[in-house]
Amino acid sequence: MQCIRVTTSEQLAEARRVRKSVFVEEQGVDESLEWDEYDVSPEACRHFVVVDDGRTIATGRWKEYEPGIAKFQRIAVLSEYRGRSVGRLLMEGMEADARARGCKGVVLDAQVTAEPFYLRLGYATHSPDTFLDAGIPHVRMGKNWD
Repeated sequence: MQCIRVTTSEQLAEARRVRKSVFVEEQGVDESLEWDEYDVSPEACRHFVVVDDGRTIATGRWKEYEPGIAKFQRIAVLSEYRGRSVGRLLMEGMEADARARGCKGVVLDAQVTAEPFYLRLGYATHSPDTFLDAGIPHVRMGKNWD
């Protein structure tokens, strides 16, 4: 397995396929809420995928949230690959890229069911209450590298 930055339209299409499978088909998110201006090209933000034996199995993206802080978004792992450290590999790859580009920390909005995963990776919960995003309960989390 390897985590790679998306640089081609084909890789971006694979990332979108994973997101559609996880968010739209599995979790019931309306497709109109899933896609935005950061999905139009590989250059629109920093997209990543995890590939295993030629198959794209996970994806995520990040953009600058505020100076020196990355915002990780759209983290998705195909259901049959969860629990195999795929998400950890993806997060480590995205964190390394954000650090290399000068970020000192990251924020993300985690689905409540994924909060324990992010806590294990060193993230802290910042929001005292949950909030809905696409009808799914979330919490704001973050991590600093200083």
